[in-house]
Formats: sequence, structure tokens, C-alpha cells
Amino acid sequence: MEPLEIVERLKEKYFSEIVDVTQFREQVFVSVKSDRITDICRYLHDEPDIHMDFLADICGVDYPGRKYRFEVLYNLYSIKFRHRLIVKALLTEEDPNINSVVPIWNGANCHEREACDMYGIIFHGHPDLRRILMPEDWEGFPQRKDYPLKGREDWEYKGFEECKELHNHDKEWNIQAS
Repeated sequence: MEPLEIVERLKEKYFSEIVDVTQFREQVFVSVKSDRITDICRYLHDEPDIHMDFLADICGVDYPGRKYRFEVLYNLYSIKFRHRLIVKALLTEEDPNINSVVPIWNGANCHEREACDMYGIIFHGHPDLRRILMPEDWEGFPQRKDYPLKGREDWEYKGFEECKELHNHDKEWNIQAS
């Protein structure tokens, strides 16, 4: 089944949830409202003719100034049928919340934690939604476009002194910093 045929099946079942369909370089993107993302993903996973059994990736995207500031992209693939579809869930800045798809694809666990850590997108129903890349006491979301490139001027990471202490012996051990 071709990706556009899958989109037509989605439109039949979830017409009011489909916001937009685009194509770019032989990839098909379906933008959907975020409130029914688990239903849509469950359908794509469980429908025998579609069978999107592999979640290749989830990533967040930030578009400040847009009505839907955040997007959560689900890169889906069917190993059995070898077709691919990218589903984009749209989120507003005021409500960057979406339901977790970990119950559908367990591999979503780390991807959702990363999107939460980097963008502040909250995945409801996630089994362990804590920071995965940044330290627990980190403030802010570094992948947001409005995050300062050099970090906040009035703040220094509290663990910095500990890191410096770990490197006290670098000169003694003849370790060159790159």
C-alpha cells in the first residue's frame, strides 16, 4: 500500500482529526490534531493492511510564532509491507501536552523523554518521564528556539564545579584538552 493510500484510509476513519497532508522528496506527512494521537497510532499499528509495527523515531520541532508552536513527529514504518508514513501532531505553546504512545511502541520511551527534556513537551501516561540528556536540576528546554544560545547569563550549572574538580589532575596526568 502506498503512503497516500494509507492517508486516504486515515481520512475515512479520522477525517476531523486530519489538518494537512504534504509530500516532500517521496515522503508523506500527515498533520493531525494531538488529542487523538493514540487512537490514530493504534489504528496505524493494528490495522492488518497497514501494520506500522516499527516506530523509527519521535522528535519535537519548535516553530515560535505559529498557532501550533510545537510538532511531535512520528516516523512510522511497516517492516512487513515496507511502507513509511510520518505523522505530525500539532501542539500549541499554551498546551504542549500529548498522550504517550509507549503502550503501542515500547521504543517510544526514550524518544518521548528526549522531546520532553529538550522542548518541554509533556507526554501523559509515559511510564518514566524524567530528564534523559540534561541534568535533573537543569532549567529550561535547550532546543526551543527562544532558549539563549549561550545559556542564561545569570546562571551557571551547579555541577560545573564538580566537573572542574574531576579534571584537577589533567595536567599531572598529561591529558590535553581538545
